[in-house]
Amino acid sequence: MNLHHPSREDLDVSMVLHALSDPHRLHIVKKLAEHGAEPCSCGGFGIDLTKSTLTHHFRVLREAGVITQRPAGTSKLNSLRREDLDARFPGLLDAVLAAIPAPPAAQVPV
Repeated sequence: MNLHHPSREDLDVSMVLHALSDPHRLHIVKKLAEHGAEPCSCGGFGIDLTKSTLTHHFRVLREAGVITQRPAGTSKLNSLRREDLDARFPGLLDAVLAAIPAPPAAQVPV
């Protein structure tokens, strides 16, 4: 399985911003950032979407150069391309991650 990953020099800010414009993809990027260098399987993000929709979101992120994917058996392991993004667009990823709102606190009945 040969997956396309753009080189660092080919990363395009409009493609990266488009990839980061979807709330589900932002959730994926946030989770990958929290895991650091540890790759995550596609099913480990807790997103309630169909497999085909998740596959689409991962493909958009990969083809924009936001993540890398590598086959692992019947699954794919995902990693954030933080080093490449920081080198090409300094501060962009940190600004995007800082702007992601925290999930609402659980409401406790009074």
